[in-house]
Amino acid sequence: MRLNEIAFTDAQPIDGYGPDFFRVGGQRHEGGVLVSGRGVAAWAGYDDTAPLLALAGQVDVLFIGTGAEIAHIPADLRVMLEEAGLGVEQMASPAAARTYNILLSEGRRIAAALLPVG
Repeated sequence: MRLNEIAFTDAQPIDGYGPDFFRVGGQRHEGGVLVSGRGVAAWAGYDDTAPLLALAGQVDVLFIGTGAEIAHIPADLRVMLEEAGLGVEQMASPAAARTYNILLSEGRRIAAALLPVG
């Protein structure tokens, strides 16, 4: 089996998560996070729309991690993001983190807004 080393660009991969934290690029971040090619920022949840809308034109897909379990995001949030030109995919935060890392390694224009798992 041949293994290939993954090289990330300026964006940092999501290394791990635990109760109320995420580890991105080797650094621990408490609470929700927004991870993109621009870096890592705190994300306060569904009502914190400004940093998500700021990604319009910079990313093609925004993964929204809904916590430990998959859940629906508010319909008005989805409409707002899609009208801004962002593709939106909702999934549990662990799955969103894994998917983000895979697409990041492919050089895709993506971001992840993740709610903590516990």
